[in-house]
Amino acid sequence: MSGVTVVGGGLIGLATALRLADRGHAVTLMDPSPASGATHHAGGMLAPVAEVVYRQEALFPLMLRSAELYPGLIAVVEKHTGLPTGYRTDGTLVVAADRADSAHLGELSDYQSTHGMEVERLPLRQARKLEPALSPQLAGAVHIPGDHQVNPRMFAAAMLDALNNLGVAVVREKAAQLPRDGQVVLANGLGAAALHDGLRLRPVYGDILRLGVPDHLAPLLTRVVRGFVADRPVYLIPRTDGTLAVGATSREDDRPVPRTGAVHDLLRDAIRLVPGVEECDFLEATTGARPGTPDDLPYLGRVSGNLIISTGYFRHGILLTALAADVTLALVEGDDPGIDLSACAPHRHQEF
Repeated sequence: MSGVTVVGGGLIGLATALRLADRGHAVTLMDPSPASGATHHAGGMLAPVAEVVYRQEALFPLMLRSAELYPGLIAVVEKHTGLPTGYRTDGTLVVAADRADSAHLGELSDYQSTHGMEVERLPLRQARKLEPALSPQLAGAVHIPGDHQVNPRMFAAAMLDALNNLGVAVVREKAAQLPRDGQVVLANGLGAAALHDGLRLRPVYGDILRLGVPDHLAPLLTRVVRGFVADRPVYLIPRTDGTLAVGATSREDDRPVPRTGAVHDLLRDAIRLVPGVEECDFLEATTGARPGTPDDLPYLGRVSGNLIISTGYFRHGILLTALAADVTLALVEGDDPGIDLSACAPHRHQEF
């Protein structure tokens, strides 16, 4: 088996290194502080249906394929570590705060159904049977059984432990240049642009909150609740550790710290959907920078004899982790990745 260096220790780099090591490759992972970037601040929703974005049809097969691959990735992790991943398959509810939001939700559901995705419209009464903490004042609800979640911090810790158990060399240094020996996978998010010409990456910041659910309310929710409040998206993610994540904003203002207004907006909208949030403990507000490309599609593919690019996953990095790792393994081993990657060509934005 060949030697492979994976540059980048976010969830995608970790999963890629793990899949390669599990197949017997000699793997080195380079990152000064693994799992401290966008992974540390991510929501962790595996939501190929709820995360659908209009006019981004090229993303849909990637998202759906990655969701199919996730159970296999979880199985590989669990084969090499006993640490928890926070993987949950409870499904997702998407709700609307008022009639205008309900119209938006209906249009989105029709769009998802048109593209062959499983969406089940529910009467509010039935939605509240599934999640009694939902406000009785909501105007609509949709159930998406196939949208799942992981806890990114737990998942990253589990993968680091699995890599250690597999004997992967973790070099806690920043790559100043591309390694020259063996095959190289460039998966260090925004940092990839400094190591390879032609990658146009921009930071897209997102604020996310972590709340503690008091014992008398636990569990406040049993599945992910996403919603629209005055057309603003918000989501609430119950964790296996008893916490609740609330997110997330999306802004490009070069301010890498939580904004007061964003924290206010997220809490206000979360309380509108689930009033019990008001009684939760406020534990943390953080901000992460996600790597975006000009068309918001990832850069994924081989660009030279020994270099594979895997970055630019924007808002879908956690969901697309399983796909990124699977495709990269196939490329390293010279196999067909089994999916059309033409929309993800790493040099598509290079200026000649």
